[in-house]
Amino acid sequence: MPPLAESSALAQPPKAAADGPQIALAVDRFDWHARALTAAFARAGARAIPIRLSGCGFDTRRPSGLVLPGFGARLPDAVFARAIGAGTFESVTTRLSILHALGDIGVPVANSARTIERCVDKAATSFYLAKNNIPTPATWTVQTAAAARVIARRETQRGPLVLKPLFGAQGRGLKLIRREADLPDIEAVEGVYYLQRFVGIENDGFRDIRVLVSNGEIIAAMNRHARHWITNIKLGGKPEPTEITGEMRDLALRSADAIGADFAGVDLLCEREGHLTVLEVNSMPGWRGLQSVTGFSIADRLASDLLKRLDQAVAKAIPGSAR
Repeated sequence: MPPLAESSALAQPPKAAADGPQIALAVDRFDWHARALTAAFARAGARAIPIRLSGCGFDTRRPSGLVLPGFGARLPDAVFARAIGAGTFESVTTRLSILHALGDIGVPVANSARTIERCVDKAATSFYLAKNNIPTPATWTVQTAAAARVIARRETQRGPLVLKPLFGAQGRGLKLIRREADLPDIEAVEGVYYLQRFVGIENDGFRDIRVLVSNGEIIAAMNRHARHWITNIKLGGKPEPTEITGEMRDLALRSADAIGADFAGVDLLCEREGHLTVLEVNSMPGWRGLQSVTGFSIADRLASDLLKRLDQAVAKAIPGSAR
């Protein structure tokens, strides 16, 4: 993993942003998205300081109780959570606890730890979508091979299922289950089978829709087109411009609201009956492919929306209160 200091923007932050809001940009590596956000915050008069949550911790001797490298004794004015980083259950729990703590002491965090938890765990996402009457494919999550075999035996009679890693991302690890025998051993799924009805339709390949939501508004959307049923851009899907319909807008906004997201990537797919269904909601979405078919800077919009939220938080703060 390359060090964060690989970018000169970290060693010499833009002078114009030095006296503005200080934003902790939680990243795993200083990639295209991190560079775009750092530049966007600078253009908006703020300074983005990239941090790894794996380098943060708790220190009960400090007034805040937290340690965030790059901020010394103070805390950031806000946090933009771009990535949590891979790790053990214990380490990821600690990183999320840091975000929880920041939010609890009044630092605006986008997205909140609670929202990230609801999205990282696909079973939780499916639960909140269904609970809010948002159309989503039928989904089952079980913790034994025997239970998974019962579901596969019964449900594959109606058509294939998709087996997804519970904590997976970017289309990796997906497997089509056409019969009970296609199920892998429980060790291969880390003890949890997350199965979803396959609703893809082949028509000159496969397509789905990514809609980006920020602060309760649709800011951009695209079709993803691939020869394979897995359409993620990282795995070869091609971005195509699309017109945002009323149905797309309604489902995307309701989905983001259901999981409490400040910003989110909502994946939609048109079923055989012609209606849209929500496949996933991503709390830390990438937008490089989407940017290629969008006529404005998405990073600028995301930075602007977080700073607006910060302004609102400051306006509501009690005079004289301290973090």
